[in-house]
Amino acid sequence: MKDKRELLKYMGSMQQEAYVRPVTFQEGRAEGLRAYEVKNGCMTYQVLADKCLDVSGLSYKGINMTFLSKPGLQGRGHYDTNGDEAIRSIMGGLFFTSGLENICAPCRIDGVDYPMHGRIRTTPGEHLQADACWEDGEYRLRVAGEMREAALFGENMVLRREISSTYGEKTITVTDEIENESYREEPLMILYHINMGYPFLDENTRLYIPTRSVTARDKDGEGHEVEYDRMDPPRDNEPEYVFIHDLKTDGEGNTQILVVNEPLGLGLRLSYNTRYLPYFMEWKSTASGDYVIGLEPSNSSVYGRPYHEERGTVHRLAPFEKETNVLRFTVLDGKEEISAAVSAFEDTYHL
Repeated sequence: MKDKRELLKYMGSMQQEAYVRPVTFQEGRAEGLRAYEVKNGCMTYQVLADKCLDVSGLSYKGINMTFLSKPGLQGRGHYDTNGDEAIRSIMGGLFFTSGLENICAPCRIDGVDYPMHGRIRTTPGEHLQADACWEDGEYRLRVAGEMREAALFGENMVLRREISSTYGEKTITVTDEIENESYREEPLMILYHINMGYPFLDENTRLYIPTRSVTARDKDGEGHEVEYDRMDPPRDNEPEYVFIHDLKTDGEGNTQILVVNEPLGLGLRLSYNTRYLPYFMEWKSTASGDYVIGLEPSNSSVYGRPYHEERGTVHRLAPFEKETNVLRFTVLDGKEEISAAVSAFEDTYHL
């Protein structure tokens, strides 16, 4: 990329190519939803200020890469955390955050209700910050804030999140610090629900997952494990498949997953460290209208809170203990970048 002095010869304002803009949606279920629109060259994405600073849509060169469920873009509603009704508020997006005290199915434990995929995904951000500026010769785009999951006489968990990217690069970095600010040990369950959609996702899309083994979550997925890395054409009323993967790492806990659509010349690489995210699940739905692949790094099993309670394996944070997760999403543009990424993937994991 050209340096600042050279680049500004071509532009009156950097906003021609890169910006972070606060926006508020004005109709339908999304009315009043605050967000930040981020443009970074050919890459555009939205960060939802009112919903955990999750990233909703991601597009590259005008091509959508993410899944949006049938209810469409929406803000917070009365059904957000109400048992099974919560499914009506799950949008998809590049990712939404499940947790912080439950993931997956709703449950009731010791008289306490834990909604589907938890409460944090619908928690508005506080202490919001947004900037687009030159730092050390790079033009950096940044949105940050914190979300608090807390109750009188209950938990007091804080998620501090930063979403960042650099102009001229095709990577979005998510940095999460989670702290237990209560005076008792607290459960911590977190799952990053990453969702790929059409036209990036179609029957030409292939997954590269460094898996040692693949297990179906339930009977619907049994017999389909061999096809975990391929996407089929849509089928009316096809059940969802969920696969549990045992991932390989590079020896330091780092791992990556590639999603590639070769005819489209487009790919996405997800990379992260498994230290605090040792579980990985894949959600595959080829149902007409619900056509999506989900990638799910997590610190807990897809079976959720009851599974870990029964086994005494609920992950916990001590008072004022912190954990940090960093996830990177990198767009792969064109045959050469895709080929290089696949070759590096195969070399790293000996596949």
